[in-house]
Amino acid sequence: GRPMWIKTYSQFYQDVLPDTVWQLWTDVNNWPTWHDDLEYCTLHGDFSVGNFFILKPKGAPPVKVTLTDIHEKHHFTDCTHFFGAKMLDTHTMEIKNGGVQLSNKLLVTGPLKWLWICLVARNVANTVPNEMDALVAMAKQPASSKEQR
Repeated sequence: GRPMWIKTYSQFYQDVLPDTVWQLWTDVNNWPTWHDDLEYCTLHGDFSVGNFFILKPKGAPPVKVTLTDIHEKHHFTDCTHFFGAKMLDTHTMEIKNGGVQLSNKLLVTGPLKWLWICLVARNVANTVPNEMDALVAMAKQPASSKEQR
């Protein structure tokens, strides 16, 4: 079989500030505000490579997710280790045509990948489009409705 499973999704959005998108992405503790399926998300330390967060999906046990690659205001990748497999999730933002192109790439690899694709990865992939829209909707809110100005 194929060595890994990859699922990508990309969408272009107008009138959204890249800085705001990046701010929401790196504010891991507040991910549940735009991820419907999360109970909580807790980042240990700051948003930097090697640090991890505990992510608790609704109706599922919490998982430890490690930040493996960060390119400021462009992309970041996080990695979830399962028994016999790992899932990499890359979030990318490209500035073009007066807007931003947001992309999400999920990659699952390892001997038991089939199991975790069925249990986790497919479901995660299915929620990506809605979450991306929710993230952008939040990024478009006026600054006065956010804590920072």
